[in-house]
Amino acid sequence: MKIPEQVKSIIETLEENGYEAYAVGGCVRDTLLGRVPDDWDITTSANPIQVKALFRRTIDTGIQHGTVTVMIGDDGYEVTTYRMDGEYEDHRHPKEVLFTPNLNEDLKRRDFTINAMAYNPRVGIVDLYGGREDLEKKIIRCVGEANERFDEDALRMLRGIRFAGQLQFELEEKTFLAIKEKAPTLVNVSAERIRTELTKLIVSKGSDKLLLAVETGLSAYFLPELEKMLATTQENPHHCFDVGHHSLAAISHINDLGEQAGFRTKERVMLAYAALLHDVAKPDCKQVDDEGIAHFYKHPEYGAKKARGILRRLKFDNETVATVTTLIRYHDRRHENCVLSDEPQPRKAKQAMRRLMNQAGTNLMPLLFTLQQADLLSQSDYKQKEKLMRLEAAKRCYREICEAGEAVCVKDLTIGGRELIQMGMTPGPAIGEMLQQLLEHVLAHPEDNEKEKVLEMNIDELELSVRSYNCLKRAGVIRCFIIVEKRLVCFWSVLRANFKTVYARELLPGQRNLVIMLLCFPIMVIMDRTTAILSEIRHCGNCRLTKS
Repeated sequence: MKIPEQVKSIIETLEENGYEAYAVGGCVRDTLLGRVPDDWDITTSANPIQVKALFRRTIDTGIQHGTVTVMIGDDGYEVTTYRMDGEYEDHRHPKEVLFTPNLNEDLKRRDFTINAMAYNPRVGIVDLYGGREDLEKKIIRCVGEANERFDEDALRMLRGIRFAGQLQFELEEKTFLAIKEKAPTLVNVSAERIRTELTKLIVSKGSDKLLLAVETGLSAYFLPELEKMLATTQENPHHCFDVGHHSLAAISHINDLGEQAGFRTKERVMLAYAALLHDVAKPDCKQVDDEGIAHFYKHPEYGAKKARGILRRLKFDNETVATVTTLIRYHDRRHENCVLSDEPQPRKAKQAMRRLMNQAGTNLMPLLFTLQQADLLSQSDYKQKEKLMRLEAAKRCYREICEAGEAVCVKDLTIGGRELIQMGMTPGPAIGEMLQQLLEHVLAHPEDNEKEKVLEMNIDELELSVRSYNCLKRAGVIRCFIIVEKRLVCFWSVLRANFKTVYARELLPGQRNLVIMLLCFPIMVIMDRTTAILSEIRHCGNCRLTKS
């Protein structure tokens, strides 16, 4: 068995000073399987103080549990003293950790046989519990009595399922039955530890092993929604699986697509959870029409809300919660306007894509396309080829918009809040409101995203409410912006929601084509707001106000 030179050097240093030392656990398991270990752990008869005395650079990573990290260059290697755990009371932690000079006692406390092997270049492999045989049989089996191991740490039950998924092994029968019996004790484990194991499982090649958590009853204590998804059939030509199996199939495709696309680990985790939960609301939204066809109206919107609660329950960070829920909200967005030919996408398709980019976020579009592709690949063959081709057309449409530099959010506008303030517009909510209205126009007409065109834009070009539009027309307001005595005045800056409509009349001579904006305010408007409104109107010149 080949081990890194740094690991060999640490073992030799400990042995030269009279101590035993072995590579242990997952690194031995993975090496025997022909896999590259993520890290190398070393177990030794030396106590932490003795280890620290032998190496120049060390870190006290878990010295109360006998663990010291030895630094060699930029790499760290955990060196842990042989130990045996005291009595467990909470299904999580032992009451005490006892150091021991006996390797056998150290291996005895480990969870599964495949993780209870040690290796020393001089001694060879130490396998007291049949770990190598279990590797050959591809089974996950507890060291000793399974019930005892799970009583010690309830998380080991989910770890066993995770290993079954990562290694694509099967649970040994006694281990399976013990998980089924001890499943309720998982409530003693923190959400953070559960999240870690669940994440490792669903981003693995064997993510479908999550079904073992359902079969053993374990999922009821961290993801009860999954059982309901598995029980929800989809009587629809677009689907060939129930909601649960469809979601698990989507995860499998996500992992393959994410690897091909070269997404970062965090992005792949986000995508995996989006695939797992993208249809989580379907059981609640299911409706069957008179022809026996099932429909799931508004399941993306409801699913995003439900997924948010699940992710919060698992103690995910805000970025992950926001990203996953956004992907779920827009995962079912269709791309009917995109043409399948290699020709440039039509105006209507680009308008719809710009709006989607604005809603979901430009940076999330590659992730969204990947989720949509995985979703389609997990459906039936009904129109699947056409749907995949249309998705590819949507990707081309997205690339065309990006390459052209077209505006899809407020910051892409050629005129921003700072420019408006510099021109004389009063800082406040009105600026944001106006920019949003301009963006709505530019999303449909990207060619108008020029500063000169924006300033000269006609109100007919904006999507205003009927009431606002009629009010402004009666007042003679034509353009979005007008210059009054070298000050920029925006009609939106004097419009306020929930106000009664009033408008200005009888403009003073010399104010040719200058229009005073309408203003709305109730009888009981508070004085400070009234004062601010009147002050803004006076920027346009003296006038009389008449209530309508």
